[in-house]
Amino acid sequence: MGEELERVKLLLGEEAVARLKNSTVLVAGVGGVGSYAAEALARTGIGHLILVDKDTVALSNLNRQIMADHNTVDVPKVTAMHERIKSFNTECEVTEVQAFLNAENIGMVRNADFVVDAIDTVTSKLDLIEACHDNGIPFVSSLGMGNRLDSSMVTYTDLWKTQMDPLAKSVRQMARKRGIRYPVPVLFSSEQPRTQNRIIDPEGETRKDRIPPASVIFVPAAAGLLAASIAVRTILEK
Repeated sequence: MGEELERVKLLLGEEAVARLKNSTVLVAGVGGVGSYAAEALARTGIGHLILVDKDTVALSNLNRQIMADHNTVDVPKVTAMHERIKSFNTECEVTEVQAFLNAENIGMVRNADFVVDAIDTVTSKLDLIEACHDNGIPFVSSLGMGNRLDSSMVTYTDLWKTQMDPLAKSVRQMARKRGIRYPVPVLFSSEQPRTQNRIIDPEGETRKDRIPPASVIFVPAAAGLLAASIAVRTILEK
């Protein structure tokens, strides 16, 4: 990209933009948080994005996921995000991984300079955190952003300092069981979450399928943009 990144170069300089172009960021989970992180990373000039998500775009995603529209419903989220990125940054290389992160593919973190964890499942989230730590890959993990309205309460901190977040509590508990004692950089909201107990899909396989969290765009989008900012700053400070 030439003129498209002119304003980025004015802020960061030519050398920094070149470094971003030669960098790879893995975004795990291309939903409300991950889609905005991927968007911001591509618009800032990251040269290679690895997008990991098993799901397809659903009508219920249209209120908060940036690649979701009526033309992308039923399209894999990684493909929809890839196509969106190509519409404004043809030089960004995008690797689509339409899969859940598991023991067989989690080694892909070694290909990244930074990892944005926007996964909802606690077990997979901890698997990714451990893989990043073990391989020395800098990362940030997004915690619960649903059932909230105030984007100003999204904070960058350590997992062990979080509160008011049921997902953070579950991650902390399981982390202790795994023997994780090191710092875990996270994004969390200190806003008291609202309660959502309405059953949407009685036949759903998981609790999230049966009783999904309520969500609007403000908080997930803010977390995604903050995650992208942290990724860029970390790459430039290395």
